[in-house]
Amino acid sequence: METTSRVGTEGAPSTVTAEGVPATRRTVDGYLQASFPWYGLDEAFTGPRWLMQVGTAADGTVQHGSTGHGEEPQVRGDSSGEKHRFAAVVTVASSPVRRSGDGTGVLEATTVSSAAWLAGSGLLAYTWPPQLDHALRDDWLDQQTETAFELADDLDGPAWSLLSLPVDGVPVPFHYRESEFGWVLAGSAPGGVHIGAYGRGMSAYGLGFSVVKDIATYA
Repeated sequence: METTSRVGTEGAPSTVTAEGVPATRRTVDGYLQASFPWYGLDEAFTGPRWLMQVGTAADGTVQHGSTGHGEEPQVRGDSSGEKHRFAAVVTVASSPVRRSGDGTGVLEATTVSSAAWLAGSGLLAYTWPPQLDHALRDDWLDQQTETAFELADDLDGPAWSLLSLPVDGVPVPFHYRESEFGWVLAGSAPGGVHIGAYGRGMSAYGLGFSVVKDIATYA
């Protein structure tokens, strides 16, 4: 069974500052340090594009990151968040089981499930119910995040369906699910990375993905 790791996931509540803005937002430096190509929506999408954040290992190696498309949502549970139409694309470096940078442990392999988990937890960071107060929000996020993790580890389960979408012009099968908060999908790109995506207000069925030729255009 594919396994995922919940350490250092982007979009997860643990990476969000008190102001609701991820701490590593808006800097292109981390993206430029990655050894793998970044993916975003293809040229058929003509709306706004923006940087989100990257995730790194303990040794500083960039492991994953996200690019945003559409109307940038806020990381807070106000009613206006429901009006935002956006899609985020998660790129995850494909890695086998390997030794940690300090040689003291073993890092799990990254798989399509890793991309599904990152996408699922990322969606939750933008979509908690507006009626929740601060006292209940943490409990709700913990519960929903655990559910997202379990779903990501069961891509062949009934919660997922298959959806074929173009990646660099080539049809690629994706695992796809919808919820009351939005949609999540995950698959593998021909270039040796896994792609996850999540969004709300934009249909996933018409999306296409391609390598980002210049990540600085998102800044």
